[in-house]
Amino acid sequence: MNTVSVPVSSIGTKTKPLDGEGSLQVHLDPNEKIGNAKVFAIYGKGGIGKSTTSSNLSAAFSLLGKRVIQIGCDPKHDSTFTLTKKLVPTVIDILETVDFHSEELRVEDFVYEGFNGVMCVEAGGPPAGTGCGGYVVGQTVKLLKEHHLLEDTDIVIFDVLGDVVCGGFAAPLQHADRALIVAANDFDSIFAMNRIVQAISAKAKNYNVRLGGVIANRSQDTDQIDKFNERVGLKKMAHFPDLDAIRKSRLKKCTIFEMESTPEIEAVKEEYLRLAASLLLDDDPLLMESLKDREIFDLLGFD
Repeated sequence: MNTVSVPVSSIGTKTKPLDGEGSLQVHLDPNEKIGNAKVFAIYGKGGIGKSTTSSNLSAAFSLLGKRVIQIGCDPKHDSTFTLTKKLVPTVIDILETVDFHSEELRVEDFVYEGFNGVMCVEAGGPPAGTGCGGYVVGQTVKLLKEHHLLEDTDIVIFDVLGDVVCGGFAAPLQHADRALIVAANDFDSIFAMNRIVQAISAKAKNYNVRLGGVIANRSQDTDQIDKFNERVGLKKMAHFPDLDAIRKSRLKKCTIFEMESTPEIEAVKEEYLRLAASLLLDDDPLLMESLKDREIFDLLGFD
């Protein structure tokens, strides 16, 4: 069995300043700041469609003439699947093949060109229960900087797995300008969204990240999301209904922009392009507030 040994000094310290009350977080090297690109971190409940959303958003940015890098932050390494038409090797696995001597790697070893020139990177992650996702994110950004891949990049999108729990999975927030939350119009998604708002609030104390808004996904209606947003001060950035066409695009290994045109597909494409354009203009960070668990039950009408 292959294992990855990570020295404590590589992932930072567990000392103050803390990002949240009683928390111990992974602090990345401040010298690994990404640069002038607009950086978005996309979060949401597991299985809510973050990778599909991220890839279609990357495609939309590219169609607006922007140079885009999408970084998948999940050991499943399927974030960029619809952009590249395949599962690409992960940064952490490739580094392991050269005993973590990054100078031995070429750009083509870990960056794969996807739809319309989107540069695709899969950070990967340690085997379950064996390491820290924050270390993997830090190593990926470091590698991109070493190869000067971020200097002319306009947009960086981090697609982050599942719900936010530990500081490692929240590590992309240390690089991001805006965090976007993908949520469906149901209790579980909104409960997870509230946890993510808490994580962003914690990171915002020491980093530049701010909340961009909510992308409603896989939902015909948005009344519950709207109720939560009004209560905590969020805004709905886009709405993608529960359509077979979106699911089929993933089965066909392509973005929504490569699907055969129908009225519903054209509407989804237009919404992604509108979302991308609005994010390019967004310079108005939101004031953030989160609710206690019991308050969410009360707000959404659960006993």
